[in-house]
Amino acid sequence: MNKLLSIFRDPELAVKLSKKLSDYEGEKVNIMEVCGTHTMCISRYGIRSMLPESINLISGPGCPVCVTPVYFINSAIELSEEKDIIITTFGDLMKVPGSKSSLLKEKAKGSDIRIVYSPLDAIKIAEENTNKKVVFLSVGFETTTPVTALTVLKAKEGGLKNFFVLSANKTMPSALKALALDEEVGVQGYLYPGHVSAIIGTKVYEDLALNYGICGVVTGFEPIDILHGILTLVSNINKKNKIVVNEYSRVVTDKGNEEAVKITDQVFWPCDSVWRGIGNLPQSGLNMREEFKEYDAWKVFNLNPSHKEENSGCLCGEILKGRKKPSDCKLYGKNCVPENPVGACMVSSEGTCAAYYRYGGGDK
Repeated sequence: MNKLLSIFRDPELAVKLSKKLSDYEGEKVNIMEVCGTHTMCISRYGIRSMLPESINLISGPGCPVCVTPVYFINSAIELSEEKDIIITTFGDLMKVPGSKSSLLKEKAKGSDIRIVYSPLDAIKIAEENTNKKVVFLSVGFETTTPVTALTVLKAKEGGLKNFFVLSANKTMPSALKALALDEEVGVQGYLYPGHVSAIIGTKVYEDLALNYGICGVVTGFEPIDILHGILTLVSNINKKNKIVVNEYSRVVTDKGNEEAVKITDQVFWPCDSVWRGIGNLPQSGLNMREEFKEYDAWKVFNLNPSHKEENSGCLCGEILKGRKKPSDCKLYGKNCVPENPVGACMVSSEGTCAAYYRYGGGDK
């Protein structure tokens, strides 16, 4: 372990911070972490179990696979049934259930569906299979979208005619504003995502602080990062400080990665988008610009998705909104397990249900 990393995993410092949190005797505070990696780390390090009942840590919609709507999976499956099409996707999308099937099940039936580690891998597959149409399933937040945009630019520059993108990319700020208005959840502070913030910076969160009264902390993913971030939030909530604090300055700046944002804006433009469990959020998605329509799988293959709801017994939508916890779902740990997920929250390694199942929720 390098010296810098060891500082953020210092057990003595972790004990001191957890002691400060456990000694908290103020009014109940509701804090939401809005990053799937934070959700997994919080469960992995048992951070919820360190907190008193008065500090309520809520998992939000920070898992991109989890918030991808059912109709996207249905459309991807529809494409996979065509003989001349190769579907390329990240691995965590394979088990996500659609209305009647999943990509993994369709692959078992014989569809050509391949796992890639980057959209650039999909371009290579397209170059090696010129008699096929290669579709990359692009799912993610601001962190991964720039690479998809760069891939589209590369395809256009190279005159590639058999590569396409089926996009379900989303942006985080609109979802956070929607949740800030949800009185049932009652969020008072946001633990902001380090990865997304590295791209978009911290200034975008100031509106949530000033106009919605939600203070925030941008933090990293080590135990000390998270514990100190929670401590800062508790302090600012009690003081009614409407501010955003950047405690991940070793990675995140106020402006973010301007070049990555520029590349994204070159290929995509904001649009309304459906979030699984949350619904349609204005200007929270990204559509491909008109000048790149020849790479837009939605348009090229004339897909007309119809919105489908979750399995009637699945609480994934309520869990994504922070209204419910995995233990509230009757399917959790019984009919719904990682090997046979019913809902998307159990599929992804960043899903709340998967995190609780693997490490335990730490609920009291």
